[in-house]
Amino acid sequence: MSKPEDAIRVLIVDDSAVIRGALGRIIDEQPDLHVVTTAPNGRIALDALRHTAVDVVMLDIEMPEMDGLTALPLILRQYPDTRVIMASSLTQRGAEITMQAMALGASDFIAKPAAKSGTAALAALTIEIASKVRAIGRAARGKRGASSATAKALNVDVLPISRPPMRTEILAARSSDAPPRLLAIASSTGGPNALADVLSGLPVDFPLPIVITQHMPPVFTVLLAQRLERDAKRPCAEARDGEALLPGHTYIAPGGFHMLVHTHEGRAIAQLSQSDPENYCRPSADPMFRSAAAIYGASTLAVVLTGMGEDGREGCREIHRRGGRIIAQDEATSVVWGMPGAVVHAGLAHQVLPLSDIANAVQQQCGAKAA
Repeated sequence: MSKPEDAIRVLIVDDSAVIRGALGRIIDEQPDLHVVTTAPNGRIALDALRHTAVDVVMLDIEMPEMDGLTALPLILRQYPDTRVIMASSLTQRGAEITMQAMALGASDFIAKPAAKSGTAALAALTIEIASKVRAIGRAARGKRGASSATAKALNVDVLPISRPPMRTEILAARSSDAPPRLLAIASSTGGPNALADVLSGLPVDFPLPIVITQHMPPVFTVLLAQRLERDAKRPCAEARDGEALLPGHTYIAPGGFHMLVHTHEGRAIAQLSQSDPENYCRPSADPMFRSAAAIYGASTLAVVLTGMGEDGREGCREIHRRGGRIIAQDEATSVVWGMPGAVVHAGLAHQVLPLSDIANAVQQQCGAKAA
């Protein structure tokens, strides 16, 4: 298949010829993606990058001569315009190493194709891999020409775009009079590092309960909670069905479950659900945001961080309708400006901020309570 000149250029790095072939077929079946070369280890991959322009590297973890964790920081330092997606096995060890790689700067991860994958599983994996490579590759290209002036221009309050109906404006204006009682955060591609940045930027005694939906499978969400607890120095764990949402605690939606906010005997609780995926995701941000708005109304503070797709937009619409406040990460600091961009373009974001400013903005919204 001939490829257009602007096709996303991909380097596949894996010591298994079978995996290189399987990933290569998935990529080359896409008209806008192109495998320009492959490598069996990190050392040969670095040599290939010296001679070939690449947008996205799909990087295995365990390889001879130079493994993925060794190669990753070298790739990111020597080729800052190139993005790296880790190819992970969905095991405890694979998840642990992948989370390390993401902390080092990998944009995201994909699951390796299994030898005995059924037709439906392989089709779903093909969609996931192609979507992530496409979104991350396009975002990387878009940032190469971005100026710091453009990034600064996005650091505004109450954006003059897609003005919502007057009734929504009235509710939004009232929201400043209702101090937040819940912080709800959604993220996906690039999310683990963005979450760590925001949560570690809040005071250790930050008083609100925090609920988070990050698109991740089981095992990974446990490890994410452990990382965020270390970084933020506040209690953080996967949510358990029916547990109370306590001040100063952070709750992560477990992989495979939507996390909803409900009440029981006058107390806010987490409720887990395996109802159908929304926006092709479970967990999905939309159910969390909708349920939070129903319970907390104008006292809901939502943050939408980097991620591909549009998950969170409709839930934010409900938060906005009820007078809550919404902060979206800006394009310049997002790995992929899908989720926050969808909220911004829908006219729902009250603030659009660089990642480094979001923790401070959350504290300002909370006033003296977060000081």
